[in-house]
Amino acid sequence: MPLIKLEYWLKHLYKSRNWRMFMLVIIIFVGLDFIFPVKVNPQYSTVITDSDGKILHAFLNAHDKWRMQTELKEITPTLEKAIIFKEDRWFRYHFGINPIAVGRAFFNNILKRRRTSGASTITMQVVRLLYPQERTYWHKIIEMVRAIQLELHFSKDEILQMYLSLVPYGSNIEGLKSASVLYFQKSPDVLSLAEVTALTIIPNRPSSLRLGKNNTYILQERNKWLRRFAEADLFAAQDIEDALSEPLQVQRHEAPKLAPHLSYRLKTAYPDQPTIHASVRRNLQMTLEKMVQNYVNRLYGLNIHNAAVMLINNQTKQVEAYVGSADFNNPVDGGQVDGIRAIRSPGSTLKPLLYGIALDKGVITPKSMLNDVPSNFGGFEPENFDKQFHGKVTAEFALANSLNIPAVKLLKDVSTASMIEKLKKAEFQTIKKNSSKLGLSLALGGCGVTLEELTNLFSAFAHQGTFTKATLLSEENQNKPTEIISEDATFLINQILSQITRPDLPNNYEYTYRMPKIAWKTGTSFGKKDAWSIGYNAKYTLGIWIGNFSGEGVPELSGANIATPLLLDIFNTIDYNSSAKWFSPGANLAMRKVCAESGAIPSERCSHQIVDYYIMGVSSTSTCTHAKTVWVNAATTMSYCNVCIPDSGAVQKQYPFFAPELISWYQTKHIQYEQIPPHNPKCTRIFNNNVPIITSPNDGAEYWIEPTESVKLQLSAQVGNDVKLLYWYVNDKLYQKVLPNQEQFFYPEAGKIKISCTDDKGRTAHIFIQVKRN
Repeated sequence: MPLIKLEYWLKHLYKSRNWRMFMLVIIIFVGLDFIFPVKVNPQYSTVITDSDGKILHAFLNAHDKWRMQTELKEITPTLEKAIIFKEDRWFRYHFGINPIAVGRAFFNNILKRRRTSGASTITMQVVRLLYPQERTYWHKIIEMVRAIQLELHFSKDEILQMYLSLVPYGSNIEGLKSASVLYFQKSPDVLSLAEVTALTIIPNRPSSLRLGKNNTYILQERNKWLRRFAEADLFAAQDIEDALSEPLQVQRHEAPKLAPHLSYRLKTAYPDQPTIHASVRRNLQMTLEKMVQNYVNRLYGLNIHNAAVMLINNQTKQVEAYVGSADFNNPVDGGQVDGIRAIRSPGSTLKPLLYGIALDKGVITPKSMLNDVPSNFGGFEPENFDKQFHGKVTAEFALANSLNIPAVKLLKDVSTASMIEKLKKAEFQTIKKNSSKLGLSLALGGCGVTLEELTNLFSAFAHQGTFTKATLLSEENQNKPTEIISEDATFLINQILSQITRPDLPNNYEYTYRMPKIAWKTGTSFGKKDAWSIGYNAKYTLGIWIGNFSGEGVPELSGANIATPLLLDIFNTIDYNSSAKWFSPGANLAMRKVCAESGAIPSERCSHQIVDYYIMGVSSTSTCTHAKTVWVNAATTMSYCNVCIPDSGAVQKQYPFFAPELISWYQTKHIQYEQIPPHNPKCTRIFNNNVPIITSPNDGAEYWIEPTESVKLQLSAQVGNDVKLLYWYVNDKLYQKVLPNQEQFFYPEAGKIKISCTDDKGRTAHIFIQVKRN
């Protein structure tokens, strides 16, 4: 636009007789414009708007003034006509200076020897507002030069926008939008003609025409100008009549202060942007803020003081509600801490991703059997939340019930590195930084995450396993999508997490019509410091964190009983009986029969079969080995191998083929199972497979013992179904002969110690430990 103007002026100057002189003037002016450029830095107040453009939150500028930028779309035809008619009727036609007005003002001022009238255009007033100076003739000349510069570099609409954003309204209020918001509690684009007129006349006399204090006087002056508008046929007669009858009863209000955590975050992220259009929905934000505050108030007696909530629209990938704490204005409980970005332990909330990875690697299917029994992973001995063990369970039961031991075993099978890589793709920043330090405890929350990261991750489960980070802005999400797990694995996870028969369903929601159709996962961090519940359906993903910002643990705190009720209440409020369709299976998912005892493809020994999902070309096709055929004597008191089987009298019989850790747990709990009879004592065969697994002490561990203390170390091992006796050796010397499930202890000496365990088949395992005295 400025270049078009310049070209137009140059053409007309070229046609004149003195075009060379004019060209010289233009060249000099352009040179001066380059050397002394016009600088426009109004330092506007930061304004945060919601998805509909309504103001959520406003901040004072660096000089503690309310100077909100009026957006171009907020300058209505009514506002434009009124302000131009009053201030500068030739605004659209001059080049920043009105020569006729300048000549008239100069003549009147000389004739009467005092300043009687001004010649300031809107452009010149913008210069004066940008560069406040004492009013002298010299400064007036500079003002005119700067006005021409503005016209060269900005369009008329932009200049009008600057004027409306900078005009004074008394006190620390500058700009028509600031006055509109603080006095009329609305944006300029919805002002009535009467309100527009009132705001149009104040900038010339901001001290005497003060809204809220001089309303009667302002009303009189407003009506005078409305009549002038009528005389000039500026607006329809009916509109003028309605405006004249409109009362003026306004007072100053506080600036909007909704979504404070989000607003401060966006202001910091976009410091030079006067208006930031957030994606949150105003009414939804207000509803959730109130629900969170009321819910936490009810938990106060339990010494639980805070909560954070994040809501993502799964279709648009925009954040529609952002509640950083229960009460931003409560400094005692850290209300200004943004709980959505606070780094906390996730508890069990990462398990769905782990199971999804295992499904994609073909390690499990929903009906695959996993052992939930005491286990030792190189010194790491996890327990379940309820301190109980369940023996053999399906993978879907283990996930739905959030069992810890199966999760750690799965992580060991799929590798910690695989899961870390997926979490990096999902933009878990703390995990990126600490990836080299993470181990098997990752499955149980041994890492740092934020509510924002978790909510974004679960939103991927509602999007066929494709991760796209949700945006905080109302513009279209430009973040690149990345596949975290396959569509097929995602569907299976969704089916498991939407089951209602599970322990993390709050008691008062069982068998109730108030239960929304969602999938969700809970988590409770070690020490009961963090309670999580993340839920989703096709439309929304909702993340809940509850706890104390101080890090104080609370015995009653848990994801199931504390966080999930709020999750279900919010879903019932915002999306009850959702019209969005539930998730559909992927093209590679199919059904097959599997053995109920193992979840593997049935063999001829599998009499109990069930139906299970599997991913074609991915899921394991191994045949079930839950039972083994053993040669025994007719009385089933002795077993034989291929070496010692007699010529007659031996029969085949099937026995369960359990893992050593499951057998050990059965024996500890005195659970009956069919054991393989003792092997033929006359057999000369040496067995090499199914070597005992020493579970205590830990191989390679260092034990520090006080010199004055007498400390015992436990000896324990897990063995197969056919083992009846164990022989323990310390430094190659027989220490004790025991039954497989019999507890055994020894007093260690200082130094390096070799510990060996041999079963009654001659199979031996060795470990080494180091004992040191303090």
